[in-house]
Amino acid sequence: MQTVQVPVCNLGVFGNHSKKFWMGNVQSLLQQFPILAQPHKHDFYAFLVLDRASGEVRIDGQAVAAGNTMIIIIKPGCINSFELPQNATGTLICFAEEFFSLRYNNNILSQFSFLEREAQPDIVLTASQHSHLQKLLEFLLGEFIEERKESEKVMRSYLNIFLFEMERLYNPLQVAKSPTLKQEKMHLFQKLIDRNFKEKKLPSDYADMLNVSPNYLNKICKEETGQTAGDIIRRHIIVEARRLLHYTNYSVNEIADKLGFGHASYFVTFFKKQTQQTPELFRRSQNA
Repeated sequence: MQTVQVPVCNLGVFGNHSKKFWMGNVQSLLQQFPILAQPHKHDFYAFLVLDRASGEVRIDGQAVAAGNTMIIIIKPGCINSFELPQNATGTLICFAEEFFSLRYNNNILSQFSFLEREAQPDIVLTASQHSHLQKLLEFLLGEFIEERKESEKVMRSYLNIFLFEMERLYNPLQVAKSPTLKQEKMHLFQKLIDRNFKEKKLPSDYADMLNVSPNYLNKICKEETGQTAGDIIRRHIIVEARRLLHYTNYSVNEIADKLGFGHASYFVTFFKKQTQQTPELFRRSQNA
């Protein structure tokens, strides 16, 4: 049996991506870029700003209903697929993290609560909120299309404003602040897990890479998330395991190997302890 793999896309899927940024109209999006209709991962941030739409966007197995005047947020590494009608209208904005960090501090994206790992992926807008954002997007699109002098710098500035406007909508009672040293450590910890969880599964491994003690790492994890460092690592492994079980036909043995478990039985025991069901039972429940 041929193994089904989830394709990983970069901004090259839209053509020229030398700027590490792309934006375009939603109308007929899936006809232009049919890969978006199939389960795929991408290595960039995507914001689907909808004017009028129906259908849904699936993100890591969760169906997010597409509707009028709303934003759907897709973070790097999530398995997602679009199901939108041809007459849907809106704007898709995509950018790589390095596009933003060329001007701003590498960790500044961590200050936005809507980009946190557990954040809800959608924001519903009022008509006035949508109209306000639409004006900003028109300026951003103009810079992207016309490529005027210093366009990239201007685009980063507009993108920064757009993200802060989104933060106001997502978390209206709290203004985004520059990340504290603890928050920066937490953000780096999560990035290190993304890159190393297959080989490194112990908090002490990450404490060494962060040049802190395991106790201190646990302390900041509890302060920032209410969870231990071990909890965060295990949750990340479970999210990736669920993606592979749901979106591929890899055997449990193959998934165990891809996740860095020495033997499939260790993976099955781990998965069952964390989710109260076996990998096969989870897979059957998703395909029912």
